[in-house]
Amino acid sequence: MLGVETESWDGLKQWVADHWDEVINMVKRRLEGVKASSSFDLAGAWEELKGLKSRLNDDKTAREVVAPALLLIQAERLGVNETTLRYFGAVISGAIDGDGYVSAARKEVDLTSGKRAVALLWAAALAAHSITTKVEKAGSAFLVVASGDDAVKLARLYFLFGPPLLEGDDRLKSHKLYEAVKLGAEGLDIRWEGLRRTESGRVAADLTISEAGVAVKYNVYLRENTILLEFASTDRSRVELAARLLKLAGVGAEVKRKGGRDEWYIVATTDMLAAGRKELRDALAEIVRRAVKNGWVEASKAEGWLEKLESGRVLKEGWPKYYVGLARSGALMVVFSSTDPDSIEREAQRLKEMGLEEGRHFTVKMPEEGRDGYVYIRREGLERAAWLSVRGEGERQRLAAEFVEYILQRAKEEGEEVYEKAREIVEEGKARGSLTLKGFEGVAEVKGKTHVVKVIDGGVEFDVGRGGKKLLRIRITAEVDGTRREYAITFGRYGRNNAAVGFAAARADAPGGKEADAERLAAVVEALTGVKPKIRWRSDGTIEIVCGREHLEGFKRFAELTDAIEKWLEETGR
Repeated sequence: MLGVETESWDGLKQWVADHWDEVINMVKRRLEGVKASSSFDLAGAWEELKGLKSRLNDDKTAREVVAPALLLIQAERLGVNETTLRYFGAVISGAIDGDGYVSAARKEVDLTSGKRAVALLWAAALAAHSITTKVEKAGSAFLVVASGDDAVKLARLYFLFGPPLLEGDDRLKSHKLYEAVKLGAEGLDIRWEGLRRTESGRVAADLTISEAGVAVKYNVYLRENTILLEFASTDRSRVELAARLLKLAGVGAEVKRKGGRDEWYIVATTDMLAAGRKELRDALAEIVRRAVKNGWVEASKAEGWLEKLESGRVLKEGWPKYYVGLARSGALMVVFSSTDPDSIEREAQRLKEMGLEEGRHFTVKMPEEGRDGYVYIRREGLERAAWLSVRGEGERQRLAAEFVEYILQRAKEEGEEVYEKAREIVEEGKARGSLTLKGFEGVAEVKGKTHVVKVIDGGVEFDVGRGGKKLLRIRITAEVDGTRREYAITFGRYGRNNAAVGFAAARADAPGGKEADAERLAAVVEALTGVKPKIRWRSDGTIEIVCGREHLEGFKRFAELTDAIEKWLEETGR
């Protein structure tokens, strides 16, 4: 593009060296778009930058210098337009993928360099593309930091013009790229025009998605059974850009090739479009309503489309519609389903960023052959999210709080029974680990008598029972009505249902005998869990205290027990 006549790396290095005075003058003009922190020696960086000309024969230095220098020259000579932005985005993508940093929560994108002169050069190149940055020293490295709207602009360019996303590409699993998508989605402009009937009788319209001087016009068709958005071209890079802009609008559409021809395309249908951002759904809904008004689409058909587009709206913007309901067994079901693999991947990634673990807190099934895939939140996952919403930190806590609030709102929409079940799980999750055994005091009524329980200490340990089964033993040292002793409740998995059941035996040598000891032990369990245990006499005269899963849930409230209980339940579950 710059008319650099060289066919070798050595020739390129020499070309940049020959034009170094031009680079220095360009940097000087762009300094007003660069901020320097007190930790950054701007005068020293300027002197070092002038001296880099003589060091460009060194490959290590040249690899750091040539790219930002060429970008700066390109912007100054050719201006900033979609063509030059494409080169800029491709180069900046490599720089961010290397030692860069992207945070949607902090609205920040950073580049890192080991040389302050190179950091200054990058800052000038970014300024030439209307991106204001701050240069600062961080330990032995130097940072070029874009924040706020400048970070949004840089994140968009990083995502829009980076390396090609091939069919089935996993690059969106990259944390940096995922953050860039979230950050770059701010401020997209989505408009439509040209509602018309085609020669074949179809209803069509043009929908344009644009950002920072980059725009793509898509065709929208209202077909017999679906809304279809399409873009096709013989220019693969143009179709790639169309797919990326659509991803920023919340819709995942893969770039595909038309048969063996040199033509590429993307398509998105109603369900995929309904998962998109509000601005996109609003534009599509307006197209549908206008077509109905013109008498080109039946109202009954349009109603179904509009309902799907409306279902994409959620009580908290940015969350797709989760199904929240009760299974036949009475268990709460929290599920997001979609035929769009990107939507499934995006939700799984969001849950991971929240602090949930796939396989432990949620399960994922990707779509196959046009059938829905899903993300299923287990009870343990909702409990964990509730716990993070009050005891997490930073971005995790914010995401978890939003998610829990949203799920409760969705549950309330489904009826009182669903809401109460969801609320119960959330409350249990928030309470998990909120108490400590040491110093706990409570009261419990056993056989009509009130007992005062004071816990001295407690903990948990694992053991192996008959058949090699893993056991969980909870030990509690407590005073009950002034009588102090250590109690042990051992949980195992039993029966065809693999039920979690705990047993503890009363001691005949305890004060008052085994009956009095059994009552005190039952009081300890009830005071700690809020649930009465069973007291059972065995044929050999042994008195047992029997606990179930509901008691384990109660024990989870205590910081000393919660992690071990969760680990044991997970490892021994089928």
